Amino acid sequence: MVRPVEWKSGKIRFLDQTRLPTEEWYVETDNPEEIADAIKRLAIRGAPLIGIASAYGIALAAARMVASPLTNPASALDESLRLFSSTRPTAVNLFWALKRQRQVVERFSDQPVEAMSRALLAEAQKIHAEDQFMCSRIGELGAELLQPGSAVLTHCNTGSLATGGSGTAQSVISASWEQGRLKHVYIDETRPLFQGARLTAWELGKLGIPFTVNTDSTAAYIMQKGLVNAVITGADRIAANGDVANKVGTYNLAVLAKYHSLPLYVAAPTSSIDFELEHGKDIPIEQRGQSEILEVNGKRLAPTGTEAFSPAFDVTPNELISAIITEHGILRPPYHAAMDSLRKNIVDVKSEIV
Repeated sequence: MVRPVEWKSGKIRFLDQTRLPTEEWYVETDNPEEIADAIKRLAIRGAPLIGIASAYGIALAAARMVASPLTNPASALDESLRLFSSTRPTAVNLFWALKRQRQVVERFSDQPVEAMSRALLAEAQKIHAEDQFMCSRIGELGAELLQPGSAVLTHCNTGSLATGGSGTAQSVISASWEQGRLKHVYIDETRPLFQGARLTAWELGKLGIPFTVNTDSTAAYIMQKGLVNAVITGADRIAANGDVANKVGTYNLAVLAKYHSLPLYVAAPTSSIDFELEHGKDIPIEQRGQSEILEVNGKRLAPTGTEAFSPAFDVTPNELISAIITEHGILRPPYHAAMDSLRKNIVDVKSEIV
């Protein structure tokens, strides 16, 4: 399994995903600003993974303070927390991980920076390990939703490149393949940055799972021809009512799946659920640069002066979602009740993991 982010001897080593699939380029750095920049430019991407990377980034900032002591390390770390908070607005895993690191800083604010540094690294490693467990559990539970011989359509990248483990939707795909339930995967290329064609195809190829890449606009034809039995995606943020923000184009798939009477399954850890946000309409949607649509590999596609609309995500209403697969179980409509039940039990279940 690929480890796109890891802590190594006081540095963070990460795989620059902008270079895939043609080049596997790893970067090692002890500079937290470089990690924040990597998140912004999508060298590190995927909702769970940016949460993990940001947690390590705060640990890295604290480690640097041990080497160069400051009079007020808590204040300096607050600046690092704000830096990482500003990288990407939609994926709630980022803010979930930073909240945990902020709590560590507060607990150790009156202790030596060495103790705070050790605690921040331990918390980052704990977040990483928890995500690995969550991925495995999501795969185990989600595979039960597919009948033997199924073919699925997926969108964007949801594997080990996007998480701390085997993935979210891709963990379900992998587990289903291992159990003999899956025969083929159709992968939306996922415009404008081709995460499906570049990343998911790269990962499934390594896993030996049969796949075909299709343009995003071919999804309707694939469903019309009966080539798939289900659609399965990940999520960047899930509201308390079950509305799901995910890579732009997911809403399109949800509407198409509903029309063709196909189930749409969303696979995500509970770190992707924003219990404080009542509706999906309140989820902040990141707007990316116009060049991501108007250019490919630096080559301009549209005439000079062309304007582009470039939201990175869209929101799928809960009524279009057949089930949400979490590490704690499979949630089904009505989602308000399912989410309330999950929220009440989540603390006890997490204590079992620890």
